[in-house]
Amino acid sequence: MIGTAFVHTVLDDHSRVAYAEICTDEKAATAVGVLRRAVAWFADRGATVERVLSDNGSAYRSQAWREACADLCITPKRTRPYRPQTNGKIERFHRTLADGWAYARFYESTELRNSHLPGWLHFYNHHRAHSAIGGRPPISRLTNMPGHHS
Repeated sequence: MIGTAFVHTVLDDHSRVAYAEICTDEKAATAVGVLRRAVAWFADRGATVERVLSDNGSAYRSQAWREACADLCITPKRTRPYRPQTNGKIERFHRTLADGWAYARFYESTELRNSHLPGWLHFYNHHRAHSAIGGRPPISRLTNMPGHHS
């Protein structure tokens, strides 16, 4: 049976490198956990998270979210209500994610669909040409990645 999933995503504004997790809900504790793991994931790739722009969902208006951002030394910002274009990069990523992974093929189960996300994210970050960054893959914009300098 195919079920509902909530894909929490963190997208670097400069490089367009994406981090995503499939979760069972959109609660504050879940969003905070994703943020903490995303910050560590980006740090492993040489990127420091200084600010996070989110929509106005209840998870991002919560005390738990504010406290997590303070603990991580991140400035939280929210989009203007009813203005999805304020968050256009992530909205475009979600469309690419839907077309390239979620609805690209028929999956016989939720587990099968979910198992394909890591491979698709690797392709997106490391191999997919991105028109907004000169036809290069997003990972090419993280200049302090190991192996990027001789």
